[in-house]
Amino acid sequence: MGRTLMLSLDETVDYFARHFTRTAFRLETLDRYDVESDGDEYRRYLAGEDPEPGFKDQWLQLLRDEKAAGKRRHRVHVLRTPLNDYLRYECEWGYAPNVAAGEDIRILDLSETPRPDEVPSEEFWLLDDAHVIVMHYDDGGAFIGGEPVDDPIPYRAARDAAIAASEDFTTWWARHPEEWRTNRMAA
Repeated sequence: MGRTLMLSLDETVDYFARHFTRTAFRLETLDRYDVESDGDEYRRYLAGEDPEPGFKDQWLQLLRDEKAAGKRRHRVHVLRTPLNDYLRYECEWGYAPNVAAGEDIRILDLSETPRPDEVPSEEFWLLDDAHVIVMHYDDGGAFIGGEPVDDPIPYRAARDAAIAASEDFTTWWARHPEEWRTNRMAA
């Protein structure tokens, strides 16, 4: 699909910053991410502890500031229930506060809805409907690099199909109390 080169994490962040002026759409497909931004929070989550106070404050403020400036972030995560521990953590400590701060997050649960043909298994960002960067990860979910793509048309179709087939995170999460940590710990 017109791929060019692999960018490092810093170069990928720079690409994102240069090309995100109005909209940023992310398709997520992994069951686990090994990212520094999680810090020690995943371990805390598994241990039944509360999040570190203020851990996400800077990120949530960025989301609120972007929304106030008219910028919109959209995300669809393709997953399957029952969730693994990491996806439960991501939903409870990641998605729920992100949605409250203004990010539009949707879930395409393959246990409930078939994957549309247009939705690839590769992860990508579509920025301002024109700039695509495919995200590459190793088998453990660690970021390898970002790969800019010249032709955004198939990624627009993938975005549209993923959004049409998915469900708003808040609605989906409310339908799945069996995945909430408090309910799982009580069982």
